[in-house]
Amino acid sequence: MKDEYILGIESSCDETAFAILKNGKELLSNTISTQIATHVKFGGVMPEIASRLHLENIGYVFKECFETAKIDPSQISAVAVTGGPGLIGALQVGVIAAKTFSAYYNVPLINVHHLAGHIYANQYGGDFKFPLIAVIASGGNSEIIYMKDDLNFTIVGETLDDAIGEALDKIARELGLAYPGGVSIDKLTKDKKIKPIKLPNVKTSGYNLSYSGIKSSLIREIQNLKKEGKLDEKTVESYAFSAEKAFVDQLLKKVFLAAKNYSVNQIVIGGGVSANSYLRKQVYLLNKSNYEILIPPLWCTTDNAAMIAKLGYIMYKKGQFSSLDFPALASVELEKRA
Repeated sequence: MKDEYILGIESSCDETAFAILKNGKELLSNTISTQIATHVKFGGVMPEIASRLHLENIGYVFKECFETAKIDPSQISAVAVTGGPGLIGALQVGVIAAKTFSAYYNVPLINVHHLAGHIYANQYGGDFKFPLIAVIASGGNSEIIYMKDDLNFTIVGETLDDAIGEALDKIARELGLAYPGGVSIDKLTKDKKIKPIKLPNVKTSGYNLSYSGIKSSLIREIQNLKKEGKLDEKTVESYAFSAEKAFVDQLLKKVFLAAKNYSVNQIVIGGGVSANSYLRKQVYLLNKSNYEILIPPLWCTTDNAAMIAKLGYIMYKKGQFSSLDFPALASVELEKRA
């Protein structure tokens, strides 16, 4: 049989990324140009700067991707690209590149949902065993999703305010930790015995989540400690771990509740926060019902094109193609809701 090559393109935020996947299994290249060093001084991603840097970098990343894969662009079977959600200017750069490639080489174009890509990043760690509960835990999203089979997404729970990564970033910024805040908190607290601050349990309906209340309360306390000159190194560690623990514990409590009530075989966790070491430890400690746990390799937790190529291959095999006039969308639903 003829080999099938999927070109994946991701530019939804601050990473310009290309990947080439052979026959749905073999990742020939996964090239990423990150902008973190540029945005760190702003404490977050500046959308206009992100768009300009995508424009500057995309040609170089494209070239390196094919040089690493050692194949010619004419061998590509289809091109998959993140069409949304994300920063609209950043998305447009990747989408235009994908449309240009599709038209020039006359290959199918596949519009991939960014969050679905994070879910399917898990397939670099193992196979899906439906039905399952999929979790998106990232800087912009916190969602609990029921999947009865491939490409079938039913959102059963979500954050009512801040996303988990967003809330961690805001706590970290107040503590004087570097952006990305969630990563800085993880590095600061990892493998340390830190006594957490006692925090109230957040009550939300169903499988929904809420992080804003605890976040705001902790930030006010941190600001008062700063005024009093009491924010020393030990106190920073204590507040950082307390936020991390409270946010992750709330998420996992709802995840396991959904897994029980939906009688699933597997729990899969994707998104940048899936790299958090406390989350990775706790999900196994709390797994009393012995669900199969699937978490993507660390290299595949942040935004990348390998996950877009992986999902793109599944959509390619199902013939789920897009026309050249599909729009990039800053906000787009994953699929249906419960």
